[in-house]
Amino acid sequence: MPPKRILMTSDTVGGVWSYSLALAGTLAGHNVDVHLATMGPRPSELQQQDLKKISNVTLHESSYRLEWMENPWEDVDRAGGWLLGLEKQVKPEIVHLNGYAHGVLPWAAPTCMVAHSCVLSWWEAVHREKAPAEWTRYRAAVSAGLRNARHLVAPTRAMLEALARCYPKLPARSVICNGVSPKLFSPGLKQPMIFAAGRLWDPAKNLEVVMQSAGDLPWRVVIAGDGASKFAEKENLSLLGRVPPQKVAEYMAIASIYCFPSFYEPFGLSVLEAALSGCALVLGDIPSLRELWNDAAIFVDPRDQSGLVRTLLRLIENANTRIQLARSAFRRAQAFSLEKMTRAYLELYEQLCHSSEKLVNCSRE
Repeated sequence: MPPKRILMTSDTVGGVWSYSLALAGTLAGHNVDVHLATMGPRPSELQQQDLKKISNVTLHESSYRLEWMENPWEDVDRAGGWLLGLEKQVKPEIVHLNGYAHGVLPWAAPTCMVAHSCVLSWWEAVHREKAPAEWTRYRAAVSAGLRNARHLVAPTRAMLEALARCYPKLPARSVICNGVSPKLFSPGLKQPMIFAAGRLWDPAKNLEVVMQSAGDLPWRVVIAGDGASKFAEKENLSLLGRVPPQKVAEYMAIASIYCFPSFYEPFGLSVLEAALSGCALVLGDIPSLRELWNDAAIFVDPRDQSGLVRTLLRLIENANTRIQLARSAFRRAQAFSLEKMTRAYLELYEQLCHSSEKLVNCSRE
């Protein structure tokens, strides 16, 4: 039988929050209660409103710094004590970790750890060198967490391979692709517009090259995401800043092209959302995006701005190619459903519960 109660860790920064809410909300249809323990910045008012729409979630807030933040280790230790206290209180059948360091805790329930990102693999992809010595403690903490987790999940094979390169020992592992509800994103009446979304302050997203290319393109370029205040708008460049998911969906519905020349992306929820919205995809040529969107997107060298401009101009000038690409991406996107993702997690949870029961029975014998 699948579990009825889960303790899930999360943070409110980026896609982990969206992933956590999407999975928790779908688990409601399977009669699974989710206790969501957040660290890092506390949920915003908008995030709190989204959470209230999900009936099976109980929120446990904290502001402990996350393992990838500056000088986090005292907070990581305090958060560990807080999480173990929550486990005693909640008595979950599964602990679902969306971070690494707390995998080392003496959990009573079996642990499922999900790899959403990693500083070491991020650094190598962005800077093309190993992370400097200041990340040595991070490396040790993540390595320990990984070694002690019962099972590791990544959204792509590429992410699992990146972790294997960076850390000496991984637990049992599998790939479960992320999913999005098709009800939230759909094609609209397309306009001559290029759209992009992501954290502008994160060099891995490489959105600055999209901004720099806008002046060489005849179409309007619109970018949504944190950090817009540090950049100036141009005649055909609009920077929306951080906007609600509904507003992102509205722009994707009317955009003809979604441009995401990323250096590093373990999965790329925004790409999936754009595909469901009927956009032609122009993506960075990296292993994870190739794995997911090969033959359904055009891939560009993230470091070649002139090549990106040439690719976008060709798509702008050729409506038939855009339409065919958009159709291919839309068809591919059907493989990444939220319900499919949830079923995969339920099967994994059930396996972990079953193996845990076997261990308990063996110890009694």
